[in-house]
Amino acid sequence: MAVADRKRTAGSAGGLNGQTLPCGCGRRYASVMNLLFDSFWRAAAYCLRPRVVLLSLLPLGLVIGLTVGLGYFFWDPALDLVRSALDASSLLNSAWTWLEGMGMGQLKTVLAPLIVIFAVTPLIVVATLLLVAILMTPLVVDLVVQRRFPGLERRNSAAFLRSLAWSIGSTLAALLALLLSIPLWFVPPLILVLPPLIWGWLTYRVMAYDALAEHAQLEERRAIFKEHQMQLLMMGVVCGFLGAAPSLVWASGVLFAAAFVLLVPLAIWIYTLVFAFASLWFTHYCLAALEQHRSRQPPSEQRTPAEPPPPLSPDAVATVSGPPPHFLLE
Repeated sequence: MAVADRKRTAGSAGGLNGQTLPCGCGRRYASVMNLLFDSFWRAAAYCLRPRVVLLSLLPLGLVIGLTVGLGYFFWDPALDLVRSALDASSLLNSAWTWLEGMGMGQLKTVLAPLIVIFAVTPLIVVATLLLVAILMTPLVVDLVVQRRFPGLERRNSAAFLRSLAWSIGSTLAALLALLLSIPLWFVPPLILVLPPLIWGWLTYRVMAYDALAEHAQLEERRAIFKEHQMQLLMMGVVCGFLGAAPSLVWASGVLFAAAFVLLVPLAIWIYTLVFAFASLWFTHYCLAALEQHRSRQPPSEQRTPAEPPPPLSPDAVATVSGPPPHFLLE
């Protein structure tokens, strides 16, 4: 009986422990998901603010100007280069002959612009992301802090040059991953999955870092990245799939060549809006996570502003300064 009672007691204790841990994990999961969706809707609402719309026009204008300028000088040479490469392939010439026999010879005229567009699109996406991160995210952070976190301390642990180096390094890593993944694009499902995943990882790396750059210390930023890594990566992937929407506009531009000049700015505008929304989403989420992280720290580890010393009384001043010089007493 004693052995049975001990086993029953141990089983009850294990059950209680087993219930306590999932309950705590469930509360944390609910808190994280609440933070995730709350920051999502706040970011969507902030996108409708006139100030945010005006801020998005600056990177939009720069990217459109850069794209139109490069397209004016290099579009025709790029098309000629691609067409020459296609005509020099004997395998493709056999495919063209077969397509012409099937009545689909016009696909040859569409393929060259498609190749140029797909080659240029990653550069446009990267340029838009970097311009939004550099020009818009600091202003977005200031706007969110003023409205939601006025008491959040700025610890300025990351300088502008360090943030720029982080963004450029992450961009180069993403471009390298994109280049290495090109052979996998010929597997039909992967072309719809790999590029958004890579763009999502890049968005997560750049936007999350910039959102915390002015307010979080290095240890705080590492702790938030470690604690919320899956949520931040999921946010980046969602933004990556949203960034795939302009691909439909590129395809429409190829099919309707007359409207292509108008559709290019439309696609760039969609890219800008997606990254502006991503900047707001990461800013709301990361600053709220930072505030929660600091509230969980013990008071001894929280930084408090230094209080000025109390003014000294005349007697204390006389004691500290000592007696007056001898020549003043004469």
